[in-house]
Amino acid sequence: MWSVCLFCIIPIILFILRKVCLNMYKKCNNVCIVVLGDLGRSPRMQYHAISFAREGFFVNFIGYPGSLPLKEIRENPRIHIYYLHPPPKIGDKLSRLPYYVIKTIWQTFNLLWVLFNKNLPSHILIQNPPAIPTIPVCWFYSIVISSQFIIDWHNYAHTLIALSLKHDHLLVKCAKVIEIYFGSRAQHNFCVSQAMKEDLQMKWGIKAVVLYDRPTNEFQPISLTEKHAFLLKLSEKYNILKGPKENSTIFTECVENEIQLSLKRPGFIISSTSWTEDENFSMLLNALQEYENKVVQKNHNLPDLICVITGKGPLKEFYTAIIKLKTWKHVTIITPWLENEDYPKILVSQNLLSTTKME
Repeated sequence: MWSVCLFCIIPIILFILRKVCLNMYKKCNNVCIVVLGDLGRSPRMQYHAISFAREGFFVNFIGYPGSLPLKEIRENPRIHIYYLHPPPKIGDKLSRLPYYVIKTIWQTFNLLWVLFNKNLPSHILIQNPPAIPTIPVCWFYSIVISSQFIIDWHNYAHTLIALSLKHDHLLVKCAKVIEIYFGSRAQHNFCVSQAMKEDLQMKWGIKAVVLYDRPTNEFQPISLTEKHAFLLKLSEKYNILKGPKENSTIFTECVENEIQLSLKRPGFIISSTSWTEDENFSMLLNALQEYENKVVQKNHNLPDLICVITGKGPLKEFYTAIIKLKTWKHVTIITPWLENEDYPKILVSQNLLSTTKME
């Protein structure tokens, strides 16, 4: 008899304790944003954090260290950054599946530890991909603390995993099930394009709101003098950008204290990439090879070309090795990593823009 009563009373006590703790520690104007990646290389999620802060929310921003986040995030008193500990680098000692299991277990416990050791939010926003373990862990957390669970769909995790594995691989199937099951249980879903919104609705019955990427105030036209100063700074690291004269670059020069565009300047193309398998980078290399061939044939009055490819990612070393094998005379590729504050400047300094992203 006593055991039956105890069995009934314990859940009631736990329920009451949970309610009391939530009332004590949960804040209605607190948002938790989770990125299972380098925070500094997640511009969309950084913009979310800034937007919430401007609307009066306190933001807990969780992710991995690496590149510095935007200055507005680092100096904002309403945004608190929590860094996760990267998993141990033992991928070269184990085969893919055991390493993936160990990595997932590490990330799960590390993420749970950070989530439960901070202020309890009213909303939790995550990006997908990656789906494993972010989606199930954060969904579980949202259930425990009774918060709104929100997914921002950048792509499909299972399709990205399938690029390096077979479509019928266990990890691919697992990621797909997770996306379908938990995606339909999120209180809100965002996505990056109208096409993805329609695909989510048609395939999985998930209703999402399209939030298009929009530039921040830093993405503004700059004067030729500002371009010249920026290119001079960049030429200190990359000799190809240096001009023939002092205080000049290959694109700009100072004539009688006035900044002018060089008459025989090359074309300047920018391509931003995260060096991942969902980006058809060979397409850009093939296009540059065609351009080189056209210049060599001299059938067209084409300038030389400098291609700046920004970003970091897992396939960067692979493709930079291919680039080094090129013997082009009229096309030059450099691969700088730019700070957040410099990226808008290089975009407005170029005259061509390329993308390798597959939608």
